[in-house]
Amino acid sequence: MRSKLAVLLPAVAALALPALAQAPALPKHPDALTFPPLTYEPPEPAGHRVVLKNGMVVYIAEDRALPLVQISLQMRWGGWLAPEGQEGLAGLVAAQMRRGGAGALSAEALDERLDFLAAQVSVGASDTGASANLNALADNLDESLALFVAILKEPRFQQDRLDLAREQMLQEMKKRNDDAADIEASEWGALLYGEGHVASRFTTEASIKALDRAALLAFHKRWVHPGQMVAAVSGAFDRKAMIAKLEAAFAKWPTARPDVPPVPKDISPAAPGVYRVQKDVNQGRVSIGLPGVMRGDPDVYALEVMNEILGGSGFTSRITRTVRSNEGLAYSAGSSLSFGVYYPGRFRAAFQSKSPTVAYATSLVFDEIRKLREQGVTAEELESIKANLVATFPSNFESKARAMSVFAADEFTKRSPGFWKTYRDRIRAVTAEDVKRVAQKHLVPEKMIVLVVGDQAAIDKGDDRHPVKLEALAPGGKVVTLPLRDPMTMKR
Repeated sequence: MRSKLAVLLPAVAALALPALAQAPALPKHPDALTFPPLTYEPPEPAGHRVVLKNGMVVYIAEDRALPLVQISLQMRWGGWLAPEGQEGLAGLVAAQMRRGGAGALSAEALDERLDFLAAQVSVGASDTGASANLNALADNLDESLALFVAILKEPRFQQDRLDLAREQMLQEMKKRNDDAADIEASEWGALLYGEGHVASRFTTEASIKALDRAALLAFHKRWVHPGQMVAAVSGAFDRKAMIAKLEAAFAKWPTARPDVPPVPKDISPAAPGVYRVQKDVNQGRVSIGLPGVMRGDPDVYALEVMNEILGGSGFTSRITRTVRSNEGLAYSAGSSLSFGVYYPGRFRAAFQSKSPTVAYATSLVFDEIRKLREQGVTAEELESIKANLVATFPSNFESKARAMSVFAADEFTKRSPGFWKTYRDRIRAVTAEDVKRVAQKHLVPEKMIVLVVGDQAAIDKGDDRHPVKLEALAPGGKVVTLPLRDPMTMKR
């Protein structure tokens, strides 16, 4: 054995030497590494689009990497359709579609059968839409799909499950003021969009108690319909056979479409200024921002680049670097930007800091906003962010399931068909002048709303090293105090 190895090893080494000799020398520093240009084109949605006989639009793709099938539905119903006094209705309908039994199966029998099939089903609703998802094994797809359709079409809303869900909602409601983050989230929506807006409609004890089984059945019958759904389907199947399964599964669902009213687009933001809510905690939570623009606004590309530089790109962004890294005032600090689909989006800078440094950290965020407006951005910042946005673009389509979901969401929200084709070119075209222009146009400090949730006395005491007061940041030096809402009525 040893003699054979002695002969073989030199021979193997001799074969390897030419390959090693031909390999390019490694650079002395990683910065000297070079890569071929990234070439990638997003898939075409038209080749995946199918319209079923009942009117449902389906985006479908085979993917045999795993023996699974994924079906995701976007549905045109949600919180905006709940009548006044029945806030929470859409969310409860969604939850009980899954939890309250379906068709001939009780809630318990449905749970047991789905567990046996290893099928996962979820249904949820937001202010502006609803969704349903099925993840099933390809081997037992027929039964899993039948159960999924039954959940959507024939929910039983079993009374004991409904009673339990309502009681749990009421118990959770009592805890609304326990967490400063929950207070911040509630008040931020109300300040930015107005009391009663779809984004800030609060469930109350009265509204939850009004949600009986009859209300759930009526809402479901009126709004839940396949003609108002868009599906994303991917997995281990034959495309033609899967389309036939979907046609059969939804065939017996009535085809009359409800006339769904649009999501209200008007907003009523609070007056610019500093608003505070008393909460006895050792750290204050701060949100700074204002309503933004709609998704189709021509400034969205420059605004996206601007926000990434200001606070959206993690440790390399200005707000994070200043507030967190340089000053050590917050564990997490940054900004986010959303573009509205049904009503204006929003810009928000946020952080959490020790009470004595809340005012100082807030002033630093405003300083960074002003610097961006007055001085613009550096060439290095601009090129780095644009390169990152372009380089990460393919992740939007990293899997067949992800791609089909993107196409379904675009169809559901009526996004421009050419968006993905032109996105990278539009990002590349953003200039430093564009970033400065949109910052001056859209990030106006005098128009911003500041919300501070924390211990007022400790925040006002401040920090001896940084004698900044909230009053100095407020128009006219006046800070508006918002009393805590009653958790059961949401009245102040």
